[in-house]
Amino acid sequence: MKIALIQMNSQPDRRRNLVQAERLMNEAMRGTPDLIVLPEHFDWMGGTGDDKRRAADRVPGGEAYGFIERFAKDNSVWIHAGSLLERQRNDGPVHNTTIVFNARGEEVGRYRKIHMFDITAPNGMKYAESSVVTPGDDLLIYELNGYRIACVICYDLRFSRLFDRLASEMVDIFILPAAFNRQTGRAHFEVLCRARAIEYQAYFVACGQCGSYPTPGGPRRETLGRSLVCDPWGTVIGKAGHFPAVLQVEIDPHRLAEVRRLIPMSEHRVLLDGKHLHIKPERM
Repeated sequence: MKIALIQMNSQPDRRRNLVQAERLMNEAMRGTPDLIVLPEHFDWMGGTGDDKRRAADRVPGGEAYGFIERFAKDNSVWIHAGSLLERQRNDGPVHNTTIVFNARGEEVGRYRKIHMFDITAPNGMKYAESSVVTPGDDLLIYELNGYRIACVICYDLRFSRLFDRLASEMVDIFILPAAFNRQTGRAHFEVLCRARAIEYQAYFVACGQCGSYPTPGGPRRETLGRSLVCDPWGTVIGKAGHFPAVLQVEIDPHRLAEVRRLIPMSEHRVLLDGKHLHIKPERM
């Protein structure tokens, strides 16, 4: 199966972002992919919290939703639509949402990001996703060309229990749209992607934002880029740089079978729920 990752530099300008996405997706179609993957917030990046609330689009029926729906249908290609700012009604909550479309332009399912990025980066810059976004509470696995594909988004990468739950459903590919900031990303992005691929013996597809975007009253925020794909051995089989780009990779079912045969983790895994935990107090 051929997968095309679309690495973008989105801004607080939906029309501009969709033009950029369309240009890169048309470029990707020259490689005849089975699946196109977009990054987190492909439709909108930056601005104030109020800007983000106003930018949250109707799903279905919004501008970004309609654009992806039409592109999938017109080009007969599946699209894992990174994530967009979703609002189902005018006064409803805002979600950070992946939507998957099949090659007929039909919505297959959606995943709303569960883990909110509320951190202080090493340079003191604060991120507070939960001030705007409401977390989801459902998981999504879909099937394409015989592969079981699990949805996660950006900060979800750090939470192994989420991946453990998804992997229990025999997942072959994890897809992670991301907008990792450059500071934490340099230290943790690739090593965590490779670790998830290794520990769950699955392909790992991480499609990110690159470059910078403005925040009113503060410095521009920089994203990592470096979109990548790991095979189930943890080998990086494709990596992008620091600029908008198309990354084309091919998933090999024989590689999945080979790694799982060499180290049969699914046969060795022990369920720990029924085990008793003993914690010994320190003796004075």
